[in-house]
This record gives sequence, structure tokens and C-alpha cells, in this order.
Amino acid sequence: MLPFIRSQRNVPSLFDEFFGKDVWNDFFEKSGWNSSPNVNVYEKKDHFEIELAAPGLDKKDFHIDVKDNLLTVSSEKKEEKKEEKEGSKVVFCEFNYSKFSRSFQLPEGVDVNKINAKHNNGILTIELPKREEYISHTPRMIEIH
Repeated sequence: MLPFIRSQRNVPSLFDEFFGKDVWNDFFEKSGWNSSPNVNVYEKKDHFEIELAAPGLDKKDFHIDVKDNLLTVSSEKKEEKKEEKEGSKVVFCEFNYSKFSRSFQLPEGVDVNKINAKHNNGILTIELPKREEYISHTPRMIEIH
């Protein structure tokens, strides 16, 4: 099972003190400013998958990078809306500006050189392939001679 739940608390829980460090917080950590999009994370046999919901953003609006085993997804979008009518000037203008950054500490078994991403209908999907030595193999019976 993949530890993904990120708590929003600053005070350690009794669970943390009794069982030790909260591994859920260390696996995929969230950081950012402004509002961050919601995320779903899946573990599959040969890869992890992050789905980031960002309606209204196109693939060109995202920036994804990996440095020191930290995957960062960010976006900054400025949109200016002006309505001009013949014989008048704009006296009120509404700006639409959104910005976010979300970072994920990658697990040890991810092959950072093979990460890929796709965007479809407002969902950014990032595939994080596992290195071969971290893929669970089906147990096999060992015959005793």
C-alpha cells in the first residue's frame, strides 16, 4: 500500500508518538501557494500515477520538473477580460489570475528518467514508472530437493 494521506496538522498525533514517525506525510508531500488542485494517486504494478484536477488549464499552462527526487507541478495563468463597445472606453476590467505549485517527494523506487505526463479534459496525469528491482514479482514455489 502506498502512503499518500497528507495531514494538515502541525502537532504530532498520539499515533505518531506511539508508532513512530508518520510515514504518510513523508511519501508525497504537498506544498504550494494560492489554491492547489486536488490530486488522486494510484499505485499500479509497474508504476505510480498522479492525477491532478485542473479544469480550465491547458497542457501549455503546466510546468513539471524533477530535482533531487522532488517532482514539482506548477502553473501560472493570466487572463484579461475586456468588453469594449463602440463609442465607449473600458472603465472596469476584470482580471483572472491563477497560480499554484505542488510538490511530491518521490519514493525511492521511481525511475525519474522515464516519468511522462499527459493532459486530457482538465486532468493532468503523471506516470511514475517503478525501477525494475522495485516491481513486485509474483512469488514462486521453491522446490526442496
